[in-house]
Amino acid sequence: MSKVVVIGAGNVGATASQYIVDRQLADVVLIDIVEGLPQGKALDLLQAGSPSNHDCSIIGTNNYVDTKDADIVVMTAGIARKPGMSRDDLLKTNANIVQSSIKEAHKYSPNAIFVVVTNPLDVMTQLVLKTTKLPSQRVIGMAGVLDSARFETFIAMELKVSVKDVRAMVLGGHGDLMVPVTSLASVAGIPLLNLIDKDTLTKLIKRTQDGGAEIVSLLKTGSAFYAPGASVAFMVEALLRDQNRLMAASVCPNGEYGLKDLYIGLPCILGANGVKKIVELELADNEMADLKKSATAIKETVNKMNELLVAV
Repeated sequence: MSKVVVIGAGNVGATASQYIVDRQLADVVLIDIVEGLPQGKALDLLQAGSPSNHDCSIIGTNNYVDTKDADIVVMTAGIARKPGMSRDDLLKTNANIVQSSIKEAHKYSPNAIFVVVTNPLDVMTQLVLKTTKLPSQRVIGMAGVLDSARFETFIAMELKVSVKDVRAMVLGGHGDLMVPVTSLASVAGIPLLNLIDKDTLTKLIKRTQDGGAEIVSLLKTGSAFYAPGASVAFMVEALLRDQNRLMAASVCPNGEYGLKDLYIGLPCILGANGVKKIVELELADNEMADLKKSATAIKETVNKMNELLVAV
């Protein structure tokens, strides 16, 4: 069976691990710096195997030796946002966590695909690329799947339809400047713009952009983990089973959309070996302008991170 390493045994890492084993996708190694935490959660997940009808191996560890020869490494470790904290506020602390963790993981699994979840997402994904020096196709950020799922959920709630019939995609950075692509969204093949008025759509877009912050404000002592965990498992399945799924993810374009040398949420096809293709869609003029604005903000944050960190 394939092997997935999940760095960080917090809510996102543990929930992603649960979804991965429940779908029988891979054996999981859950690693964290806190002694006992990954071991306890791994044992709990292992004991859920009988009622959940899976027999995947799950081990918890504090030693990167146990992560050797992983097929996929999922980076979730980092501090979570607190009420009033922006994703960019996390920059220095999480950059140091990502840098040190990924160095160790890459040492033991040089052939793995890396999926990054730690915020600020697009910037941390670029840091993983810089740290590992892997081909960009093998370093991918998980954000578009989550943001798109939130947008689809809000559309389904508003129209009182099954979320299974809603198709929507959110591009750009994983933050306040994300770009819900309304021009191509649909419900059972019917263009969304035929089903919803402009004012309501504007409210749904705003709620999607604030989707993580809304949950943070409600929880008060944490951030979202069910939807992020499910989104990780969705990507892991596409990669391990070579499904060629078209989804939004943080990837590194080489001229697509007029962008290069940064990580940003774009439509891509995921399968064996990572990103097989970045798909160029015909966006509305305002959507393309918003995408470029989002890219500019990401570049500024990357520059800020590079000033804070020692050279990799």
